[in-house]
Amino acid sequence: MSRQVFTAHTTDTAPAAARPTMAGVHRKLGHLPGAVALMAESPELLKGFLTANAVFEATDLDPVEREVVVLTVATRNECHLCVAMHSAALARHDGTPELIEALRTGAKLSDQRLEALRRFTLAVLDHRGAVPDDELDAFLAAGWLPRHALDVVLGVGTYTISTFANRLTDAPLDPPLAAYAWEPAA
Repeated sequence: MSRQVFTAHTTDTAPAAARPTMAGVHRKLGHLPGAVALMAESPELLKGFLTANAVFEATDLDPVEREVVVLTVATRNECHLCVAMHSAALARHDGTPELIEALRTGAKLSDQRLEALRRFTLAVLDHRGAVPDDELDAFLAAGWLPRHALDVVLGVGTYTISTFANRLTDAPLDPPLAAYAWEPAA
């Protein structure tokens, strides 16, 4: 069976329960991203991801810090679409080209606090939440709070949904993101 079993829906072809969510995304962005069109096959997945994303955006992490978490998850999970989309988002939030490139390649970040955030995100992924004490201590010593550790868990969960769905459906890179195209290192 091929990836062609997944349908890139329009608001006319999508399951009825997905249509209001899709219309809301279209109103907000001015277009319907291919990933949303594919996720619409499961209205609950689409709504669940968008709801979790809205909650993640309301955390105590600022926009650049959230993008560090998202890009760390996206590169680890090898989601070409999420890496491109969130590289563009980080650029809109005044992320430096050096920061964006380091996150895309998995290199150490020059900002020590953001590097601690990146490393902690990797620890959450690597240890499935059971982060060793020394890694949690290093995160907290960098000035992060216990609530931020939990915010990272929320970001990891949110973007695990997105990266896995995008990879499963082979979601396309939307043309406006072409400048941020990414492929995992061989």
